[in-house]
Amino acid sequence: MKLPAPMSWDRAEARKGKFDGKWILGVLTTGIYCLPSCAARPPKAENVRIFATEAQAQAAGLRACKRCRPDLFYKGEDENVALFTGLAARVAAAPQDFADASALAKTTGVSLTKLGDLFRDHAHLAPAGWLRRQRVKRAAAELLAGKDKVAEIGFGAGFESESVFHRQFLGAMRMTPGAYRALDGAQVFMLQLPVGYRAKEILAYHARDPQSLSERSEGNRIWKALHTPDAPAVLEISIEPGQAWVKVHAEKKLGRGSMAILHAAALKILALTNDVTQFETRHPQFVAPRRGLRMPLLPTGFDALCWGIIGQQINVKFAASLRRELVDIAGERVGDMRVHPTPESVANINVATLASRRYSRSKAQYLVDAAQAVADRRLDIEGLTDGSALAAQKALTAQRGIGIWTARYVLMRGGFADAAPVGDAALAAALQRLHNLPERPDTDQTARLMSEFAPHRSLATMHLWTYLKEAA
Repeated sequence: MKLPAPMSWDRAEARKGKFDGKWILGVLTTGIYCLPSCAARPPKAENVRIFATEAQAQAAGLRACKRCRPDLFYKGEDENVALFTGLAARVAAAPQDFADASALAKTTGVSLTKLGDLFRDHAHLAPAGWLRRQRVKRAAAELLAGKDKVAEIGFGAGFESESVFHRQFLGAMRMTPGAYRALDGAQVFMLQLPVGYRAKEILAYHARDPQSLSERSEGNRIWKALHTPDAPAVLEISIEPGQAWVKVHAEKKLGRGSMAILHAAALKILALTNDVTQFETRHPQFVAPRRGLRMPLLPTGFDALCWGIIGQQINVKFAASLRRELVDIAGERVGDMRVHPTPESVANINVATLASRRYSRSKAQYLVDAAQAVADRRLDIEGLTDGSALAAQKALTAQRGIGIWTARYVLMRGGFADAAPVGDAALAAALQRLHNLPERPDTDQTARLMSEFAPHRSLATMHLWTYLKEAA
């Protein structure tokens, strides 16, 4: 990234944390270095020097600011990301070696309290819930790829009994282990819906653009066009009481890998990857009018990334129309629908072509640049939600044109449970109404007000958006 000239950046954007981690502000007269978001009084431009890294600032003889603590920002973030990602890799390789959260804490050499903090920040899950998810993920892969008996696969993934394996797999995957194994070669499968499942907002979300080329919703059904390794396919999801039937439309038979992708997509489309009971228990009065509400997710990270960039500073209706133009330009046909374009196809679009379709040149450039980063594997957009939330946010905001709002939107629509898109106008308006504030809260105030909903700020955002819409 090209370093800015002294004091040439947008102060308001800096205070939001947009530039933290990208460069360091050094003040030569005081001998300190700060994060760009530091709340101290701005120094004179002639006294400022910009550094690319903390090491460069220290090499220049500067010491860390005691107010914004850039030393803790870099040290804590890097150490904790490394700690979490290292542990995640070990568990993925052998989940059966970790009986419980205590085993995770012992392996990392931290207390259970520190472990809880680590997982809340990076996984947005409690350690036990995260470990359960890793075991289910390992078992699911073995069910499709291996030939061992179902019970043996459960024990091999670390489940203590066959009944526990069955119950926890069903809770996460919304089907039994045996039914999941039968996905190989299936054209229809069924997902069991949790008690009190609320479909209204899910159906409405997938009908937000009535003219969409890649998804639509009518009555109790949703259609979504998706890529798979074998061929493009359309998922037709029918939501019934207690269950959802998923029919796969494709021109050729899909292999087990493709079916696993479509099953995971169906879970996201129906917002079944995160539990809502803990949030509803903690905030009973707030959720009472909307009990059962869930945050609809997008089935691919690249879809979420495009939505986030396209939706910057415009209303949903206009954003949907711009996204429709993108799909029309580069989306592959499947039946009477089109699949959302791949990163490679978006990266190959000329910025002038998007500009001729009502994109601003800057928005078009950000979109093409982000697609190129994904295509070049500099940004692992599909793998972000498998790792650290903080590392994911840092990777996203390192991309030109992506700030905190866009990054949090991508994390939220990707499945992270505690990502509040601060800076969102509708979220701020909802908080103003909820708390009867005289004026709309700014970004910092929004962050403080949303902190009461941690570690469920993604779901809280959905509740606040819905609350505002209902009030209107």
